[in-house]
Amino acid sequence: MSQIISITALSSVSPLGNDSVKIWKNYLQEKHFFVKKELDKMATFIAPLDPDSVQEIEALRESDNKYKSLDNSVLYAMAASRKAIVNAGWEKEAVFGINIGSSRGATDLFEKHYKEYLETGKAQTLASPTTTLGNISSWVAHDLQSTGPEISHSITCSTALHAILNGVAWLKSGMVDKFLVGGSEAPLTDFTIAQMRALKIYSRNDDVYPNRALDLEKTQNTMILGEGAGVCCLEIGKKENALAYIEGIGYATELLEHNISISAEATCFQKSMKMALKETKLSDVDVIVMHAPGTIKGDLTEYLAIQKVFGSTLPLLTSNKWKIGHTFGASGLLSLELALLMMQHNRFIGVPFAEVQSQTKPIKKVLVNAVGFGGNAVSVLLSCP
Repeated sequence: MSQIISITALSSVSPLGNDSVKIWKNYLQEKHFFVKKELDKMATFIAPLDPDSVQEIEALRESDNKYKSLDNSVLYAMAASRKAIVNAGWEKEAVFGINIGSSRGATDLFEKHYKEYLETGKAQTLASPTTTLGNISSWVAHDLQSTGPEISHSITCSTALHAILNGVAWLKSGMVDKFLVGGSEAPLTDFTIAQMRALKIYSRNDDVYPNRALDLEKTQNTMILGEGAGVCCLEIGKKENALAYIEGIGYATELLEHNISISAEATCFQKSMKMALKETKLSDVDVIVMHAPGTIKGDLTEYLAIQKVFGSTLPLLTSNKWKIGHTFGASGLLSLELALLMMQHNRFIGVPFAEVQSQTKPIKKVLVNAVGFGGNAVSVLLSCP
């Protein structure tokens, strides 16, 4: 890219925790963060927030009477955003844009309001304003008292990386010089789980690792849902406090053959990766954090796309969904968080049951992939400052 974009802060709430030290410690452990809970009328593996994050969210909910009516997806984004701007050193008077999206939005709250309507024949006064997708960025803007543009969007599971794409475009346009971007998702509800089971992609696996992301030999789909939010602060130019630079970004969308289709060799990923890497030698890419949700076709088609782009010499490949599940619209930012941590600590975090890969050089450049229903892929290339 002709202009350098700095990532000056990243913050998240997820099953791994809500501070970078704890999150990294949890990545170093070869254990997953799934628990079983009764959902969709059966015991179901899910990855909920860790207890400390749950406590933080409840304190946030109780801190303002207006926040008590908000969905968890909004509160998760607010909690992560508060920390991010502090870590970036953005002052109160700073003008910055906000683009935080979600695949599903206020899922739990919408289901509760609809259930109450079926039972009583009446909708609550706040049922509509609290379930619109625009809640996330609007309430984050309110909580941070920001005055810049605020945007909410849903582009299914690539939502968070599309937010980065949009933030980069705004920064390069010169309309702002700071942008807060990310994704948030709270999908652990009966109906959402039922939808995934109807697609026959939810895990029925009771093995030690119930999500088999990057197991290219698996014979059943093993996707598991998680929840959380991740946001990062983007600034134009090389900043002294940069955690990483966005060196390249690419995007592509496939023609739909089916509502959840992706082509046999993930043409969308091939295009998005090539666009992100057009100014980079392929051999310079050290790691790819794959989307790899744990489904048979999803994992394999992305792997084949990587082979098409990189040939016989592949970078190290990993995914975090075997550990924290698929967080839909937040997943791309949580993958980017893993990429940043691996660069900061110069240590590759692999998948314990996948083919063994050895790190032979410093981790300087990491490519992060995300895609959603309909083949709307985004690839982001990060480099060390």
